Amino acid sequence: MNDQRRGLRPFFSYFGGKWTLAPRYPAPEHDLIIEPFAGLAGYATRYPDREVVLVERAPHIAVLWRWLIHVSVDEVMGLPLDPREAEGLCEGAQILIRFWCARGRMRTPTTISSWMTSGRWPASFWGAYARDRIAAQVPRIRHWRVIEGDYTEAPDARATWFVDPPYFGDRHYCVRVDDYASLARWCQARRGLVIVCEQEGADWLPFRPFRLAKSFARGAYNEVVWVQRDAAISMKVTEEVLEGTNQR
Repeated sequence: MNDQRRGLRPFFSYFGGKWTLAPRYPAPEHDLIIEPFAGLAGYATRYPDREVVLVERAPHIAVLWRWLIHVSVDEVMGLPLDPREAEGLCEGAQILIRFWCARGRMRTPTTISSWMTSGRWPASFWGAYARDRIAAQVPRIRHWRVIEGDYTEAPDARATWFVDPPYFGDRHYCVRVDDYASLARWCQARRGLVIVCEQEGADWLPFRPFRLAKSFARGAYNEVVWVQRDAAISMKVTEEVLEGTNQR
């Protein structure tokens, strides 16, 4: 059974998450996956049995991932199905339930989406389905590790790096990159397979067209990508992956 078939579903909904697009990027080539802008960790979630390090600057997302990694199945199954009963739970549990009450957010939602209250999409919002799914998945990420901090605090290791930063010029993010030139140099200095995501128009790395994507906030837009491998590994595979993607 390959990595993709062992993948997990998203643990929550998050603005800019790459879970849907993740299979279109090059597959990991190292035992270690590092996501220096973790967010949803959509790429790592597709390959959960690898060693995974998540680096996250937003405190509420770091809290949520730490809770998910350490929470017991019984604790998850004990969460209330009515989100209005979440008051009094630990911070991680409250953040999880709130993210399931409104989709595609970056900050912790404070209200329940009208889409949820309509009852038309019960599997897309907090309820028995979401709780059961998370309970079934948390044992698979016990070995993951979270670093709360800036991307520069990621370990200097040969790994598959999935770099999905706040997109240049996009106003929707709750954290920002102050210096994209510094981020570019940092990406170029990583060892292993480096995959960097951006949107059309970004030029802080020599990005290539990737795929048409859609989101609630942006609508339809063009994703671009930059891929680098160690010099000892042929770039031919990268070219084949990107060419195949562009033909779809």
